[in-house]
Amino acid sequence: MEEALRIVVLGGGRVGGAIVRDLAAEDDFSVLVVDVDPIRVERLTDVGADGVIADLSDPKTVTKAVKDADLVVGAVPGFLGYQTVQRVLESGRPMVDISFFPQDAFGLDALAKQAGVPCLVDCGIAPGLSNLVLGRMEAELDDTSSFHCLVGGLPVERAWPWECKELFSPGDVIEEYMRPARLRRHGVEVTLSALSEVGLVEFHGLGSLEAFNTDGLRSLLKTCRTPNMVEKTLRYPGHAERMRVLREAGFFSTEEIQVASGMVRPRDVTETLLFNAWHFEDGEPDLTVMRLVIEGTKDGKHVRHTYNVLDYYHTDTETSSMARTTGYTCTAMVHLPANGLWQEPGLVPPETVGRRKECFDAILAHLKDREVHVFHRVDHD
Repeated sequence: MEEALRIVVLGGGRVGGAIVRDLAAEDDFSVLVVDVDPIRVERLTDVGADGVIADLSDPKTVTKAVKDADLVVGAVPGFLGYQTVQRVLESGRPMVDISFFPQDAFGLDALAKQAGVPCLVDCGIAPGLSNLVLGRMEAELDDTSSFHCLVGGLPVERAWPWECKELFSPGDVIEEYMRPARLRRHGVEVTLSALSEVGLVEFHGLGSLEAFNTDGLRSLLKTCRTPNMVEKTLRYPGHAERMRVLREAGFFSTEEIQVASGMVRPRDVTETLLFNAWHFEDGEPDLTVMRLVIEGTKDGKHVRHTYNVLDYYHTDTETSSMARTTGYTCTAMVHLPANGLWQEPGLVPPETVGRRKECFDAILAHLKDREVHVFHRVDHD
């Protein structure tokens, strides 16, 4: 009997926890979770993982945590992501990451190649599954003319004033609303303000949601040839205007201001207030919705591929939809290097993986087994 593959998961939050539970359920894997929160670690050791309580903001802790790993999964907050992946690669370990750090991931390519290991990044739903689909379409179609991605995670129950809750930290969300959105139009990269070009989109069973520009294309702008590409975030109507008001009024500013109690950064106060307001309670239902539309040509004819995902909180496993769709895409990617389907060293964005049909099909089958369904429709003109 072969020895189980030793997988170390760095970060045991909601998404990291879903990853740990999914991997720990498989006999082929031995899972160690590392997190600073002892309650998180204790909960995950109850499902069959080993646990270590440690502060991953210290690079030396990362090195120590992964020294015996066969493969490492990164699920730390975005601001820690790049340095964590860098440390893992310096330790010579293959990596699958979902931290969605703001830095250019390709800055790690040489390090991964020097270590002789693959480093799969952005392995969530978007970026992640969305990239996989575009990579697959660019490989299958003779030509692709446009890629349109709409994606969002929402609470099932709408509650005033925000009608919004987040699994990720408010700081990461605010950063998304501050960072300019890059898209491509007619082959030219265009930069617009986040929260711009707001429009309503109809979804069966959900009604109208609003879509607005955010900077989600990331590596697609570097690796894909499609001349028109955009990603928009989905929220309940009115959210973008509320966030623009806060942004333009200075509530997201990191510049200190004088108040009666002393000097404060407005963003610190905003994040604290939003953390409480946007926090999902245990068992509170959420949903994830994504629509991908890719247009192009095949055998001289125009074709439109539409991929839809509508996923809800899973009562049986008590797992949020965003944790399921993000975490299970990640565990599907873990199986690629673990099973020998992806062994080439270097930095690997999901669209590169999607160009290999056997990898793409394996990931969709993995998601289907976990009741995350991706519905695909093809229309010919």
